[in-house]
Amino acid sequence: MTALSEQFRELARGAGVAVVEVGGGEEDADVHTAHRKREEPAARKRFSDMAQGHTITIEQGEQHVRVVHGDQVLAETDRPLVLRETGSPVRYYIPAEDVRLDLLTPSDTHTVCPFKGTASYWSLPDAPDLVWAYPEPKEDVEKIKDHLCFYEVEVS
Repeated sequence: MTALSEQFRELARGAGVAVVEVGGGEEDADVHTAHRKREEPAARKRFSDMAQGHTITIEQGEQHVRVVHGDQVLAETDRPLVLRETGSPVRYYIPAEDVRLDLLTPSDTHTVCPFKGTASYWSLPDAPDLVWAYPEPKEDVEKIKDHLCFYEVEVS
C-alpha cells in the first residue's frame, strides 16, 4: 500500500467513512459494471487481475434525496448512504423504510458485482429493473444492507 493510500485510509477512518480498497490500476475501473449471473474460472482470473485500484467509499449523507417516476414519489429521505466507487457515478442508497416498496414488483433479474455481492431488482409496470439492492452484501460494504438504489434521483 502506498503512503498516499495509507493517508487516505486514515483520513477516511477519522471521518467515519467506510473504505474498501481492492488493489491498484485505474484502467480496470469498470470491472464492477461487468455484471454476470455466474462466474466462470476465466472470469475469476480476469477479475483478480482487474481488481487492483478499485475503491469503494460509503458515507452517511445529509442530502435530501427524492425519487420520482412520472408523478409518483417512489422514495424520499434525508439520510441516504452515499456510495462512491471507482469508475461509477455517485450512488445514493436509500433506507428501505423510506422507499414505497408497495409500488414496486420484485424482478427475476439478479446481477453479481465482485465487490458488493448479488443484487436483486424491482420494477414498475413501465420501468423494468428500476431499483436494486444487495440483500446480503459482502462484508466490506455491509452498510448498504436494507438500502435500495435507483438509477436516477433528485438530490438537494
